[in-house]
This record gives sequence, C-alpha cells and structure tokens, in this order.
Amino acid sequence: MGDPRKTRSAYQGPRHPWNKERIDAEKQLAYAYGLSNKKELWKAESKLKHYKDNTKKLIAQTGPQAEKERQQLFKKLQRYGLVGADATADDVLGLETEQLLDRRLQTLVHKKELARTIKQARQFITHGHVMVNGRKVTVAGYLVPVAEEDTITFANASSLTSPDHPERVPPQKATGAGNKQEAKTKQERAERPEPVVATEQPKEEDKPVEQRIEEETDNAAEVAEAVEETEADAIAEDHEEATKEAAREEKKEDAQ
Repeated sequence: MGDPRKTRSAYQGPRHPWNKERIDAEKQLAYAYGLSNKKELWKAESKLKHYKDNTKKLIAQTGPQAEKERQQLFKKLQRYGLVGADATADDVLGLETEQLLDRRLQTLVHKKELARTIKQARQFITHGHVMVNGRKVTVAGYLVPVAEEDTITFANASSLTSPDHPERVPPQKATGAGNKQEAKTKQERAERPEPVVATEQPKEEDKPVEQRIEEETDNAAEVAEAVEETEADAIAEDHEEATKEAAREEKKEDAQ
C-alpha cells in the first residue's frame, strides 16, 4: 500500500522529453481534446498502459484466479465502451489513447452539443453546470460509463438549462450589438457601387493568328498611305521651288 503520507504521481512522463515527433503529436491531441496541460494526456496514457500491462500479465497466467481477473478487466473496459462484449486480449492491446480521451466528460459534453467548443465544455464542467446520473461532476477528465452517457445534462439550478441562454445559442443566430453592426456593414457594402475594373488588354502573343495578321495588314496599309502622302507633299514643294527659281532667273535676264 505504501506510505499514506507520501503522495504518488498518477502518471508517468515520457522517457525522452525532447522527442520532436512526440511533442508535435501531444500538441495536436491537447488542442483537439481541450486539455489544459500535457499532464492530463500523460494520465490517460498511463491508465491505458496499466490496462495493457495487466492484460499481458494475465495472458501468461493460467488457472481460475487468472481467468477471474481477466473477466473483471474486460468487464471494466466494456463498462467504459472501450471494448466490445466479445473482446479478446488483442483488442485491449490495440487500444489507442484517443479512444480513452473520447470517454472523458469534457469530450462527451461537446459531442452532445451542450457547448459550442471543447474549451467551453471544460468551463461548464469546472463551474458546476453539468450533472451526470443526477449528481454534479466538476472534473473534466471524469471517464463516463456507457450506461451514464445519456444522463449528461445541465444542473437544475444552472441558468444554462434554458436553450435561449446566450452561451448556448449558436453565434450565427445570436442577436446582439456585434451582429447588428455586422449586418449594417454588410448592408453598406451591398449599397456601395461596384468599382470599375479596367480590362486588361490581351498580350500580343495571346491574340489569335488571324487577328494579328489583320492588324498587321491594316498597319501596313496605313503606313504605305502615309508614306505616299509625304512623298507627294515633297514633290509639290520641289516643283514650287523650281518654278520660283526659274522666275527669278528670267527677271535677272530682262534686267541685263
């Protein structure tokens, strides 16, 4: 039994505390099940390890006492819904930590939709708002037997028994100042004119071949027409200059 004045740890920590893969896996489990710290996870792992160690020990033993202890262990695990009625030792050895965490009161309160989030479920339990089988339970890690799962309700004296309580109404259905402000903002956005977005001109390589040939043909025609007009203007200017020069020469000859 040990010394009653000396408290023993209810869990066994990891042998290698700086294993990155284990640390990442523990973080994911702690977040998914709303655990306050890793000690709660280590307690569940230690409890599961205890069940598996007892199973291994009973496999090697024979006799009526070993069979009796084996049946007691299986009935205990069946009571918590961890194994079936026709379970074997392999079923016990194949249990995962998640299966044990699924039987916690905090997890079941969230699954029964008595709380919005897994963290809120923990808050309701620790504040004394949850009852199991007619008695108030304030331990979030309490393992709920299958027979008591349907008896999880709010305490009679709790204000959360009302389905219209602000903490039980889903956020999208709640009518508060924040939602009114959000609705007003959405209405203003709907009434606001849509900005005119300049259409991006297609790149030259993105245009069809026919379109590029047509554009090049039109550009070549325009260029040729402009060149012809320029040459005609130059010829006219040269002719006019030559006419003026001839007139000046005639005036000089007449003067002589």
